[in-house]
Amino acid sequence: MTLQVLAVDDSRTMRDMVRLTLTNAGIDAHLAEDGLHGLEVLEDMPRPDAIITDINMPRMDGFGFIDAVRAMPTHRATPILVLTTESADTMKHRARDAGATGWIVKPFDPAKLVKVVKMVAG
Repeated sequence: MTLQVLAVDDSRTMRDMVRLTLTNAGIDAHLAEDGLHGLEVLEDMPRPDAIITDINMPRMDGFGFIDAVRAMPTHRATPILVLTTESADTMKHRARDAGATGWIVKPFDPAKLVKVVKMVAG
């Protein structure tokens, strides 16, 4: 069975890099450009095995997105990885408190991203 991953990032370049990395690993990548768009895509896709989200985005940031996803009964246990340039411990704690599963700092190592996605989704 092919893993399904939703990746939310306002940077087109980052979305393209994540999509390429995941599809090269045989993972179906669904993309969204901010938290609100991420919620829309989430409604239309099969249940994701994992979600990757940036923190700093317009309209709805990563924290708001994580809160909204965790409020949905069907996604309370879906692994959420934060992929961001932020590395401050306060941001990590805030993300963990909101319900994030893990934290990856940009720029990311493609092999590590795939490994972590497979680890949390499996």
